[in-house]
Amino acid sequence: MYAVVRRYEGVTDPAETGRRVAEGFVPVLRQVTGFVAYYFIDAGGGVMVSTSVYEDRAGAEESVRRAAEFVRDNIASLLPNPPQVTAGEVAAAG
Repeated sequence: MYAVVRRYEGVTDPAETGRRVAEGFVPVLRQVTGFVAYYFIDAGGGVMVSTSVYEDRAGAEESVRRAAEFVRDNIASLLPNPPQVTAGEVAAAG
């Protein structure tokens, strides 16, 4: 399995961002081949973190591309800073 973690700082409206992600982005991710799970976390202080899990690297890479498109087209004003993106093979799961 592969996972992608995105950390967004300076989020201007976490509640609205979460709503738009739930309604618009999650359905997009579910269409990615190998999709396993997605979580979007409000860490407080204008920080939000997403974690997505895929069966393989190709799905994880596709999610990065689709996330960039979704942010650009739908929520760029709410996420003024580019995310810190970390991706890799899942070493352990519980």
